[in-house]
Order: sequence, then C-alpha cells, then structure tokens
Amino acid sequence: MCRFQGLLRDDLTVSDTTRVYTDGACKGNPGAGGWAWIIPDGRWGAGAEPDTTNQRMELAATLDALRHIEGPLTVVSDSTYVVNCFKQGWWKNWLAKDWKNSQRKPVANRDLWEPLIDLYRARGDVAFEWVKGHSGDRWNDYADGLAVRAAAEQSDTSGDTPPALDDLEPDVVGRDVSDGTRDADDSGPARDTRLPHGRLVAVMGHRPTELEGYDARAIHDALRAKIAEVLEAKRVVDADLIVVSGLRQGAEALGALAALDLGIPLVAVLPYPEADARWPADVRAAFAEMVDRAKVVVTLETKQPVSSAAAGQALSRRDGWIRHNVDEAIIVWDGSDGWVEKTWRSFEDQLDADVWMIDPHSLR
Repeated sequence: MCRFQGLLRDDLTVSDTTRVYTDGACKGNPGAGGWAWIIPDGRWGAGAEPDTTNQRMELAATLDALRHIEGPLTVVSDSTYVVNCFKQGWWKNWLAKDWKNSQRKPVANRDLWEPLIDLYRARGDVAFEWVKGHSGDRWNDYADGLAVRAAAEQSDTSGDTPPALDDLEPDVVGRDVSDGTRDADDSGPARDTRLPHGRLVAVMGHRPTELEGYDARAIHDALRAKIAEVLEAKRVVDADLIVVSGLRQGAEALGALAALDLGIPLVAVLPYPEADARWPADVRAAFAEMVDRAKVVVTLETKQPVSSAAAGQALSRRDGWIRHNVDEAIIVWDGSDGWVEKTWRSFEDQLDADVWMIDPHSLR
C-alpha cells in the first residue's frame, strides 16, 4: 500500500491530478458482486465477491484505486454513499463518536470504511467528484461495464489499457446485475430530474377503509412501526435511502410518517395542486405538515381535475410515475383487495425482486 503525507487539497486540477472512475455492481443486493476502477485511456482493475452488497462493492472499488494509484487523485463515482462521506465529512463524526452513526448504531461496512478513511487521511492528496450514473459519461460506462462483468463472471482482472467497451456487453449483462440505480439505463425511462439522487423506495397499499377504519389507532401504529422496521433494515444496505409517497391516508401516509420518524428524506408526489382540498380540516393539517417536512415536493399536473373520474385518472398517472421512478417498493396488502393486488403486480413487473410485502393481518 502506498501512503503519501501532505495537506488535504480540494483544488486539485486536471493538470496535476489523475482521474479515476470507480463503480460497483451486485446481483441481488445482497448477492454476487463486482467492483472496478479505470483511469481514462489507462490502467484498470476489477474484482469480485460471491456474497456482498452494492455499497460494499462501491467501497471496494474506491479502496483498491487508492491503494494502487500514486500521486494526486480525483475519484469520480456515481455513488453518493462514497462521495458524500468525504464531501460532507461524515467520517469526521464517525471517528468522533467511535464509529457510531447519527442513530448511535455501529457504522455499516466499517471493515471497508476504516482502511479507506485511514488511507484518505494519510495521503492527503485525494478529492472526490460525483457523476450521474448511466448519463453517457464514457468512463463511468467503462467502470460500470467492468464491475458488471466482474460480478457476472466472479473474476479478478486488470490491465494497462482499457478493453473494448463493446466487449463488456453492458446491455446484456447489465440487465441481470444491478448497480443500485435506475437513473437512466436500458431497463426504462430516465429518472425525473426533480428527484434527488439516492435509492428511492415507494410506500403504497391499502387505504384506511381496508385497515379497520380511519380511527383504528392500534393497527395504524403497528403498521407504521413495521414500515419503519423495514426502512431501517434497508437503510443499513443503502445509506442514501429516500422514501417516495403520495401522502394519501392509509399506507402512503403511514410510510411517509415512518420515514420522518427515522430521519429518512421524504419525496412527496402530488397528482395536482391542492390534492387535499376535499379532505377534513384535521387531515388537511396533517397532510400539510408532511408536505412541509418533505425534502422534495413534486406536483405532476398543473390543474385540478374537473370531475371524480378525471381525479381518478390523475391518480393512476401519479401511480405510474412513481412506479417508473423508484428503485424499490413496500406494498401494504392483505391479499384480498383487487386494486392493491394490481398495484403490487405492476411494481413486481417493473422492479422484479425489489418489492417488499407487508400483510396488515400479521400485525394484529
């Protein structure tokens, strides 16, 4: 391992620094994973692990790059998990709190974070830069292709010059191995630019009428706690987790409240302005509070519908928009309601295995 002493420099320029692109991929997340780094028109390295996560592969790629590339270095990554740790100084709080996070729990992936942060501090010549994944950046595509191939073949490889990009077959292998983002790839349309970068999970399902009524406090509290439990488990894997909710009463609102309870960023998706106009005053007040606390509010249409039928169509369009813009979903379904079953099957078709089902009957 090479170590370099010196002052931390945030003003490294193209003329005095090496740029290296890093990426990680994982089939199943957790599952068979691969990582890679590549210097534009230069050296590259890739490796694999049989049972891992996408976040660990992102870290492994960065760590290996720092270990093998000497001199001032800019790491270019599409992982906010990696980049924000150094850009926003997460690591300083971790060290100050003896490797505990903001929830006073052990920092996930410490076995990789600790040597990476030690090396970053010792070198003092490393900067980080975020790039949008699958956005047409040639060298991000290269790193992605190398990581996907490593995951698929479970192989450790390296070279002094880049392989042919076409040989990596990203369009074939990439459908089977997830890189943790659906920003824009061949599996669907590009993510709406109003959305923040991160791992987006939607919460949808039953309305209060299917959850023992609007005043069934016990089942509502139990469901809110269960959703929070699932979200907390997901955040261990994806530190950049973001919850997407339409905030309608029932599963959507409970999912939003669970996210706010945990300090997970919330995206509120409204089908049209004043979607709560016909709701009771107390419900409107609760809705307004959730909207105010949301990180981002997306209003999909500019005008209110003129009829109940038109409102229903707008809600259907909202559901489709959510489905095409998220990475995962939590569906609250008791196995009987036809509308929720249709919602569940739509998400299953769109997201494959990344759908978590909660049966409210199991919470009684």
